[in-house]
Amino acid sequence: MDTRQLKTLLAIQSHGTFAQAADLVGLTPSAVSQQVHALEEELRVTIFDRSTRPPRITPEGVQVIEMASDILRRAEDTKASLRGDQIAGTLMLGSVRSSALNLLPRAMVQMRGRYPDLKPSLRVSLSSTLIADVAGGRLDAAIVAEHLGIPNTLRWSPFLREPLWVIVPRGMEASDPIELLNTRPYIRFRSAVPLANLIDTELSRLGVVTNDVAEIDTIGSIVTGVRQGLGISVVPHVALQEPEDLNIMRLAFGAPQVTRQIGIVERTAAPRAEIIALLHAVLADLCGDYGVVRPTRS
Repeated sequence: MDTRQLKTLLAIQSHGTFAQAADLVGLTPSAVSQQVHALEEELRVTIFDRSTRPPRITPEGVQVIEMASDILRRAEDTKASLRGDQIAGTLMLGSVRSSALNLLPRAMVQMRGRYPDLKPSLRVSLSSTLIADVAGGRLDAAIVAEHLGIPNTLRWSPFLREPLWVIVPRGMEASDPIELLNTRPYIRFRSAVPLANLIDTELSRLGVVTNDVAEIDTIGSIVTGVRQGLGISVVPHVALQEPEDLNIMRLAFGAPQVTRQIGIVERTAAPRAEIIALLHAVLADLCGDYGVVRPTRS
C-alpha cells in the first residue's frame, strides 16, 4: 500500500468513476483498476462492488476510504512539520449549526490569508457527533456550545461569552421584558441544542407563561420573524449582526442577564494545538467585546 494508491482511491470516491479518476491522477483507467485491485488484495477486502455501473463503494470500502483520507492527511502534516512549516497542512474542523457559525468561515478566510499553506476543512454536524469525532481523531477540533458531555481526554476553551436578548419589533412599546414575555406573541426557539434548553429554563425560572405563535428551529429565521412583526423572542447577541437588526429593540433577558458560551473542543494532547490556538485567537477577536482569551494550559 502506498500513497499513490490511496490518492487514486479518493479520486474515485470524489469523481464517481474510474475513468474520471484516471484523468485526475494522470493514469489510464486500466492502471487505476489495477491499483484498486492491488489494494483490495493487500487489505483482503472488496472496496468496490463491480456488479453495478459505475462500481459502488462497499461498506468495507467506506472504512478503507476513511483510513486513506486519514493516512494522507497525516503524511501531509508530517512533511510540513519536517520542513519546519508549523502552520501548514490540513486542519479538520467541525461546527454545530449555531448562530455563531457565521463567525467560523470568516475566521477560516483570515487563517488562510495569513497562512497560505494551511488547508482548513469544515464539516457541520450535531455536537455529540463532533465531540466523538474529535475524541476519535477524525477531527482536529470542533466549535460547540458549553457541553456537559465532554470527556476528560478533551479540552473545551470558550472564545465567545455573549448575552441573550429579548428582541422586540420596531414600533412595539417595550420597557419591562417580563411583562412583554407574558403578554406579547412569542416565537419559540424549538431545537435539540443547549441554547434552546437554556432559554426555556430561564423562562421557567422567571415564571413566564408565553403566548406562542410559532416554533422555529433556526435563530436566523426567528430574527426575521421578529423583524417582520410576527412576535417577540429571545436570541443570542451574535445573531444580531446585520444592519437591519439595528431597528430591533433589545432588552436584557434574565435577572441577572443570561449569557451563553461557545468554544473549541480539542484533544488534550492535540497534535495541531498551535494552529488551534491561533484559530481561537482569531475567533475571539471577531467576537469583539464578548470574545474570550484562551486560557493557558496548567
